[in-house]
Amino acid sequence: MATYLDRIVARHREVAALDSRPLAALVEAALRAAPVRGFRAALDGVPHLAVISEVKRRSPSKGELNAGLDPAALAQAYERGGASCLSVLTDEEFFGGSVADLQAARACSLPVLRKDFTVSERDVVDARLMGADCVLLIAAALAPSELIGFHRLAVEIGLDVLVEIHDEPELEVALAAGATLVGVNQRDLVTFQVDHERALRMAGVMPAGVVRVAESGVRGAADAASLRAAGYHAVLVGETLVTSGDPAAAVGELTRA
Repeated sequence: MATYLDRIVARHREVAALDSRPLAALVEAALRAAPVRGFRAALDGVPHLAVISEVKRRSPSKGELNAGLDPAALAQAYERGGASCLSVLTDEEFFGGSVADLQAARACSLPVLRKDFTVSERDVVDARLMGADCVLLIAAALAPSELIGFHRLAVEIGLDVLVEIHDEPELEVALAAGATLVGVNQRDLVTFQVDHERALRMAGVMPAGVVRVAESGVRGAADAASLRAAGYHAVLVGETLVTSGDPAAAVGELTRA
């Protein structure tokens, strides 16, 4: 059965196949780029549950969430609330995001994840060139060889890497790639429903030294407290924050869980 992820990734692969920019020149430019702000370091060792706050205008399942948001103002509110990092959607077709959103949001001091569907080496390098500090690799969207190769390239050009997984086999591939920052997406790829038990189960099988992030479906302090008790260092939260009406207060509530 085709999933929402299959459709989105197929579209991104179509676009990537048309990109003929010389990779070597892009890598060279990335190596000369301004220093990154450590994304993983901002999560590791925080005395409370770290929050990766997301700039997200819409989603394929929920439609418009906050289409008219101001990414710079929202990022500043997140920072005031105590967020450790930002996640910014740059997918335009399905999520209404953009590179401009990321560049506006990074005006604050928080490290930034480029939240997108990385399917090529050029996508990896583009994350660095647009000013991101971390790139997302989704295990379910990539062949193991792609995940390993993209992870290696990202590290070489200075990026942190958040590897998103859903189950034990994907965790094995992530660890084989050298991942030290792993996110568990609680959303089922077929039904699109949130499965909170998934994150609780996966926390118990991650080795020491891996910074654990729970993604999707974090509705408030109770969910955050449960995930922290299970061993997560951080939560990545989008919908709950962008629809809250008071994003700074909403972030603060999560950090106190």
